[in-house]
Amino acid sequence: VFAVRIFPANPYDRKIRVEIHVYDQDFQPVDARISPNVFQLASQASRSVLVVVPFDGAGERKVRICTESIPFPNQQTQIRAQICGKFFGRRKS
Repeated sequence: VFAVRIFPANPYDRKIRVEIHVYDQDFQPVDARISPNVFQLASQASRSVLVVVPFDGAGERKVRICTESIPFPNQQTQIRAQICGKFFGRRKS
């Protein structure tokens, strides 16, 4: 496995609900451990999230870790934003 620590941030004027997802290069879900994977962020806040990705027997692995803001129900704005970063892990023996 390899681990990545990311820091999702909320640039908006109100709190948002955030979900973290991990995908392979073809945007297929990866069975990664994410802590925490769903949370709320206050306005202008950020927080640390730990993502642990398995190699699944390979010597290296490329993944996309995505932060998705989930709109709250009954709000005027219903925009779902997704920001992804590409990460590469290489196994050392």
